Amino acid sequence: MATTIHSPIIEKAAGAGGPSYSAEFLRVKAMAERGVANAQHSLGFMYFNGQGVEQNFELAAAWYRQAANAGLEHAQYNLGVMYQKGQGVDLDYQEAAHWYQLAAEQGYAAAQYNLGWLYAKGQGIEANTERAMYWFSKAAEQGDAGAQNNLGMMYDTGKGVPQDFRQAIMWYRKAAEQGYARAQFNLALRYENGQGVAKDPAQALSWFRKAAEQGYAAAQFNLALRYDKGEGVAQDGEKAVKWYTLAAQQEHVSSQFNLGLIYDNGHGVPRDEQKALQWYRRAAEQGHAAAQNNLGLRYAHGQGVVQDYAEAEQWFRRAAEQGFPAAQHHLGTLYENGQGVVQDQQEAIFWYRKAADQGHLRAQFDLGLRYEAGQGVPQDYRKAMGWYLRAAEQDYVAAQYMLGLLFDNEAGPAPDTVRANEWYRKAAEQGHTLAQFTLALRYDNGQGLPRDFGAALGWYLKAARQGHARAQLNAGLMFMWGQGAAADVEQAYRLLAMAERGGAPGAAKYLQQCAARMDATSLALARSRPELLTLA
Repeated sequence: MATTIHSPIIEKAAGAGGPSYSAEFLRVKAMAERGVANAQHSLGFMYFNGQGVEQNFELAAAWYRQAANAGLEHAQYNLGVMYQKGQGVDLDYQEAAHWYQLAAEQGYAAAQYNLGWLYAKGQGIEANTERAMYWFSKAAEQGDAGAQNNLGMMYDTGKGVPQDFRQAIMWYRKAAEQGYARAQFNLALRYENGQGVAKDPAQALSWFRKAAEQGYAAAQFNLALRYDKGEGVAQDGEKAVKWYTLAAQQEHVSSQFNLGLIYDNGHGVPRDEQKALQWYRRAAEQGHAAAQNNLGLRYAHGQGVVQDYAEAEQWFRRAAEQGFPAAQHHLGTLYENGQGVVQDQQEAIFWYRKAADQGHLRAQFDLGLRYEAGQGVPQDYRKAMGWYLRAAEQDYVAAQYMLGLLFDNEAGPAPDTVRANEWYRKAAEQGHTLAQFTLALRYDNGQGLPRDFGAALGWYLKAARQGHARAQLNAGLMFMWGQGAAADVEQAYRLLAMAERGGAPGAAKYLQQCAARMDATSLALARSRPELLTLA
């Protein structure tokens, strides 16, 4: 909304010093006191800006009023601005609307624009989108860029008029071509989304850049995003940081948060925990929930700050109360462990449920664990299964494995070996070691699956690679006896040696049996170079 005091034309030499201003002031004052309206307005302007006289808003308003009462439209407008801002007079939107109305009816574009805003906001007058549209249109037709942009926004949103993206684009373009940054930004968004125009990333980038170069923070943020991700431009971390920083310095909160992430991860810049912390804090203090959560994590882990669970709790709570699910889960964890708060299982459950209801995977999984174990809630396998299922269907691997165990449990709510194996397989394919071992056992024993030594060996080996001692033992035995693959005592020895180091029961006995079947050369090689283990 434009609330700029408009300047009168004052005859004076450019760059004139103090004495000439004083003379000019005296000349204008004399004319004003004789009732010359333009001089009264000029004198008000001089008092307003401290031009040739000490700044005095009260006297500025007094002289503007005399000129405004004489019908001078720019004085009426400037007096309206002073009432709207409470400069030299008490803030009074109704008075502002009165003076804007008088100037607007004389065709003064800036007053028409401001009057439109007051109607749009319902400040000093009853909100009326039709009147807002009327006055914006009047100002827009005179070329007022702000009014043109606002008309574009009204057509864009269908506020006060039928929604019409083409009309919105037309008005945005008129304002944008006059260099109005907000309209340039709005036009960029339309080219980006293909709303009212053909989608055109190059045009979007061009208009974002024009607005950004004028200091428009939202455009700077969008330009930074493109350099950050390499969208429409070559990826360039330095340029991303430059544009994020320019926006962040204007308190653009998402830019502050993204700067925190960049410095936290060392993405395109040297990693700097303190700069990350600084930007997270600035965003957090403005209410950015993800930044509040990250700041809470810093205090919880003592990362870049002294560990302080009480401080962590405060930041987690601020984010949690905004509905940020990760913070709700972290807050629940603090209550569960009594860190920074009095230990309270019910409060932990409360926050876990808040996060879980929003789809937070770990919270859903944790609720499943608690219902299965009866920890803080009555034991209820069916509810446990429900929470595991919600997380498992989002590919949360630990929940998939636990769901397999529940379906495998004959005392569970729905024993089903086939479904158990399905969930074991999903978890195993995501690399879950226990699921891989369990699935191998199923193929090995033909439990709910056709017996298949080759498949069993494959899954044992996957678990063995991740250090599962019993999988190493079983795979070693299969190589020793030639089950699922050709017999290979060297492979067997190496696997059994790993199993023995891992403490698998019986591994030492089988290792001795395997060694007895090897010649001295093969045994020496296997013992001297165990790292040569090659897993099929």
